Amino acid sequence: MSTKEKILEVKDLEIKFYTYAGVVHAVSKVSFEVYKGEIFGLVGETGCGKTVTSRALTRLIPSPGEIVGGKVLYYRNGEPIDLLELSEEELNKIRGCEIAYIFQDPTASLDPLYTSGFQISEALLAHQDIDKKEAWRRAVDLLKSVLIPDPEARVKNYPHEMSGGMRQRVVISISLSNNPKIIIADEPTTNVDVTIQAQLLELLKRLREQYNTTVILITHNMGVIAEMADRVAVMYAGKIVEVGTVFDIFKNPQHPYTQGLLKAVPNPLTKIERLVNIPGVVPNLIYPPPGCRFHPRCSRAMDICKQQEPPKVEISPEHYVYCWLYAKGNGEKKGD
Repeated sequence: MSTKEKILEVKDLEIKFYTYAGVVHAVSKVSFEVYKGEIFGLVGETGCGKTVTSRALTRLIPSPGEIVGGKVLYYRNGEPIDLLELSEEELNKIRGCEIAYIFQDPTASLDPLYTSGFQISEALLAHQDIDKKEAWRRAVDLLKSVLIPDPEARVKNYPHEMSGGMRQRVVISISLSNNPKIIIADEPTTNVDVTIQAQLLELLKRLREQYNTTVILITHNMGVIAEMADRVAVMYAGKIVEVGTVFDIFKNPQHPYTQGLLKAVPNPLTKIERLVNIPGVVPNLIYPPPGCRFHPRCSRAMDICKQQEPPKVEISPEHYVYCWLYAKGNGEKKGD
């Protein structure tokens, strides 16, 4: 990453789901920045709100969900555009063109009734002034760029005629078809085996370097984050609890949840004989706990943690945490 040019900024994003059981406070006051050309990781356990957050970036929240507050600023040539304020027609010109998705399940992302070449061509024809013959030629080139063998034959294949790894590469081809500025990759390696996972991650890194594309990587896998990300935001129960460089998060984690998360993951570089689980359970987001949402499970919780939401505290440049332990006057030094 050569520059620190901001390309996306999320401010106080709030998302609710209206269910028969009650209102789910899925994402609450989430804020972060993404810089041009970086791989930004959004990590957390299942149900923490990371996928909902990623879909909200271009208003792809399914019913009965609703974005009820916040801003999503996309910087085009340095000028901010609030994606949440655009009309559907204006947003469709950005979706799939300037901001593209790689969804978790390639089988669900591809239409079983059409060939891979047709589906890549559709993405090209929707945003570019080219004819079908040129779109088909570019579809072949795109399959070649994602290292699919014999792309001239594969463009004629239907999704069921391909392996899971190949289907995911087709989805990546579609996301790359219009040279997007941002690719949002939601658990892109979940449904493939370890060998294909390594190949897909290497492919994403190569494409980032080749096209200077910004990648927002959504995952629960800390190993993938360690391998891929430049900076990381850690989410818990619909809130961001810590943001930092990948080095900061792994070598100097500050939030008790981040620390617990890392202790629960095998690390070949340390001599921990047994993993440590985080006690308790994730809160019900219909009735989220007051104050810090992690306080019912935190061994270091104070009275203020149970009453007031924690402030944002800067630990070092690019590293900040939402935690009362580091707030001024609570007796702990930054970086402890």
